Amino acid sequence: MTKKAKAKEVKRRLVLLDVHAILHRAYHALPDFSSSRGEPTGGLYGLASMLIRIIGDLKPDYIAACYDLPGPTYRHEAYEGYKAQRKKADDALVAQIVRSRDIFTAFGIPIYEAPGFEADDLLGTIAERMRGEDIEVIIASGDMDTLQLAESDRVKIYTLKKGINDTILYDEEAVRARFGFSPEQLPDYKGLRGDPSDNIVGVRGIGEKTGSMLIQAFGTIENLYKALKKSDPKFGDLKCTPRILELLRAAEEEALFSKMLATIRRDAPIEFSLPATRWAEGVDLKKIEDLFMELEFRTLLARAKAAVKGEAPEAAPQQASLGESAENIPPGEVREAGVMLSLLDSSLPEPTLQEILQHARATTFAKAREALLGELKKKDLLKVFEEIEKPLLPVIVRMEERGVMVDTDYLKKLSLEYHKELAKLEKEVTALAGESFNLNSPAQLSRILFEKLNLSIKNHKKTEGGAKSTRESELEKLREAHPIVGKLLAYRELQKLLSTYIDTIPTLVGKDGRLHAHFLPIGAATGRMSSQGPNLQNIPVKTELGRRIRHAFVAPKGFTLVSFDYSQIELRVAAFLSGDEKFLQIFRDDRDIHTEVAAEVFNVPREAVDKEMRRKAKVINFGILYGMGVNALRQNLGGSAEEARRFYKDYFETFTGLADYLERVKASAARKGCTETYFGRKRYFEGLSSSIPYIKASAERMAINAPIQGTQADIIKIAMARIDDYIAKKHPGEAHLLLQVHDEVLYEVKEKTAEKIIPEIKRIMESVLPPEKIGGITLVANAAKGKNWGELH
Repeated sequence: MTKKAKAKEVKRRLVLLDVHAILHRAYHALPDFSSSRGEPTGGLYGLASMLIRIIGDLKPDYIAACYDLPGPTYRHEAYEGYKAQRKKADDALVAQIVRSRDIFTAFGIPIYEAPGFEADDLLGTIAERMRGEDIEVIIASGDMDTLQLAESDRVKIYTLKKGINDTILYDEEAVRARFGFSPEQLPDYKGLRGDPSDNIVGVRGIGEKTGSMLIQAFGTIENLYKALKKSDPKFGDLKCTPRILELLRAAEEEALFSKMLATIRRDAPIEFSLPATRWAEGVDLKKIEDLFMELEFRTLLARAKAAVKGEAPEAAPQQASLGESAENIPPGEVREAGVMLSLLDSSLPEPTLQEILQHARATTFAKAREALLGELKKKDLLKVFEEIEKPLLPVIVRMEERGVMVDTDYLKKLSLEYHKELAKLEKEVTALAGESFNLNSPAQLSRILFEKLNLSIKNHKKTEGGAKSTRESELEKLREAHPIVGKLLAYRELQKLLSTYIDTIPTLVGKDGRLHAHFLPIGAATGRMSSQGPNLQNIPVKTELGRRIRHAFVAPKGFTLVSFDYSQIELRVAAFLSGDEKFLQIFRDDRDIHTEVAAEVFNVPREAVDKEMRRKAKVINFGILYGMGVNALRQNLGGSAEEARRFYKDYFETFTGLADYLERVKASAARKGCTETYFGRKRYFEGLSSSIPYIKASAERMAINAPIQGTQADIIKIAMARIDDYIAKKHPGEAHLLLQVHDEVLYEVKEKTAEKIIPEIKRIMESVLPPEKIGGITLVANAAKGKNWGELH
């Protein structure tokens, strides 16, 4: 082979994964989300995403994953204080470190670990073993310590600059450019300046600038101390002060010891050899698919498969894993099967054909549908499907096809008004800050609030980089600290309304002047519907700024809009599910539940209940139903912890039947692993058996509310199907369902027949569950009509 041909030959590539470093970065960079079973998965999602990106970017021939093992290393034995300042890892992180091995097993990636050694030492050892081989080694890590391993073009470091998306590839020259000296001198540099993250002391008083200067001048710590003992004139050239020289003389032992701690070993006791075949040849895609479905990494699955096959993600075939194309099956049938699967697994709001086949472990759609029906029957969910979900599907299709008419001119005017207000708020914020800055930059905002204005709160949450968070929830805690905070929150609210609704909705309106949103029959785990394009359920109605958006949804000529919503339905459901006699009697007597609760917990006559008392009672009522504890109750009430504890105690002492019911729900859920609605809809909570306290507590809170909110969802779905049947038989073409938002349904009704239709729809909604079945109370539906959604009365 000629030299020219050899130069063109591409080296084989080995990628080594520093698992703990990547997983730690992912865990702190991503939200604390978990699967529907309560398993924490945020860090795992980041690790899987990073692995897919590494495969796609680096195209490795071989991959190996290196782990730290629990327990002390030789460094801990040499120095008791090594990493002593690091707090114990969160239980959720530890659980994900253990679980992460399943990811590498699924991808066919071998795992290496050695007692007494860190992952860095394994990385260094494997890189050293590859010396002399025709192999390019790339170390993927979130830890900058690994930069000392960079060597010419033989060993490179692929590391994370920020979060898990901003990466950089270091070769030896890039390390030199960053530090001013070679990679192998990094331990010497750390021997002088120390490393606070590992509790390596170095030479106290020597910082980055001086440490860098000394290493550039002398190369190694050993050479530096030889020169120091000879009073080398070079120290004078470097303008080292007598104080620096004295610090160095007094800390020779510490410097050499720190260098030892910082040096990555290359002789760890592991057996490593390259596999006989390249990495991707041994990968079983089915294993990846099974694991990602279990972890609920739906959006990553196509990317993972494409990466393994060496394809671009967008080139991944949109087919079911076992070969059946969605194009051969009517969309309505796929949607129906998707609803079946959502009933069985509420974490899948709109399953794809691939997920349906995967769950059913079937090779054809017909077999998958048969399997789903069998599973529904086995889990006693067939009745919920046949009597609630299936009859609703054609109703949803007609609702989507009809769409709702939108006044885009109104939204354009609103946009101009709100953008002017946004600019005004920006000026007010910068005036209060005393300088101009980018309000949308967390870093710049953080500097203004926490450095310049010196605002602070107890237990302020921080970002992955250690900076104080500027998230809305954290700013809300600071609202009273300075006028700038309220202005900032108003700016964000306005900006969100503009970007999410006011400026976006006109772009989604069809040629017919209508907005055709897409509705998910089981959009939430409790059974509630949701919508996309846009999410109409989230249009804010608590503020006037948000409510004004509803004015854009209008009735066409000859029609009127009519809204029907259930009055306090979750509280009524709680009353009849619990059988609490006091609760039930309040509704039987048609008294206001919040006023009655206020009278009880504040121990005053109902006539003496004022607006603030009623507001607090409302917070308590809904807080209890959502499993809110004393601390959360205090935050929402705005009072003291003692006051919240008293309200909590008084509430349950008053409504003992409700208290007993909630305890029964928790106990039953823990025993069965699921909750049930009045109609039999189930929601599973594997987190109830979790050993991680906060996951178990979160599952218990959700379990308390699931039967209540789920029963409410069942009621409104039954009502929608019955109303549709009534309209089709009695008033075809005279009324059309447009939207469903939680407890509310919006219809477009012909003006000339509205007075006939409205009372009938109201009656149908109120008769879904007759009083004799629910403790003698009535489901109350309120009706309002008008020319636009915002002015219904």
